[in-house]
Amino acid sequence: MIKAIFFDLDDTLLWDQKSVKEAFVATCKVAEERYGIDYHELEEAVREAARNLYSTYETYSFTQMIGINPFEGLWGNFLDDHDQFRKMKEIVPAYRKDAWTTGLKTMGVVDTDFGYELAERFPEERRKLPFVYDETFNVLDTLKENYRLLLLTNGSPDLQNTKLKITPELTPYFDQVVISGGFGKGKPDPSIFEHALSLMSLQKDEVIMVGDNLMTDILGANQAGIKSVWINREDKERNEVIPTFEIQHLEELFPILENLNSK
Repeated sequence: MIKAIFFDLDDTLLWDQKSVKEAFVATCKVAEERYGIDYHELEEAVREAARNLYSTYETYSFTQMIGINPFEGLWGNFLDDHDQFRKMKEIVPAYRKDAWTTGLKTMGVVDTDFGYELAERFPEERRKLPFVYDETFNVLDTLKENYRLLLLTNGSPDLQNTKLKITPELTPYFDQVVISGGFGKGKPDPSIFEHALSLMSLQKDEVIMVGDNLMTDILGANQAGIKSVWINREDKERNEVIPTFEIQHLEELFPILENLNSK
């Protein structure tokens, strides 16, 4: 009998990729107006610079374990009570400036002051642009009637809570919110799933995990012995990680749950 549903946050309920994309577009268009460079090309150049820089910092292995990507580093403040987050807080101002300045340089523009201006602009744009999938609230409304809900998200508590703060309608649906940076390990580590189970006082066969990432949400659930539902909206290829169920739209959860609970 399924009693609870664990949901991932980014790109499962919140459309984070779109928020990041729109923030890049808004910020890069400022550069197009100033210097006449193609805003699409600048976005690619900054993303590339950010990925390369991010992997050079001493915090990189920690960010991988907790699950914080380079683009979150471009707008998060990391005001968390943990040594590694304190290091990130010190690193990110220069990281942002360097990523944008390097991106501009790739486009033939050498202007560190403008790089700094764009680096400060991007977080403002990202905060203004919280997107939620069309079906998210309807699905949560229906599920809430019969199931307990838990949010299980990788990242910095400060940053994930910021995302929830700018989408305040989301939090009331959840009995518990578990953030990897607060727990100390991220998905796919089975221990964070076991922690979530203990918070809900449930057994692993009483929950299902819904998420968009095969290597974190689905792999972690599988390793913890929890049924997994991969939401694959973009028709991605599967890898070696096999979810229990695969859906393209959150509403497809209803027949799955009905079927599991009728057995």
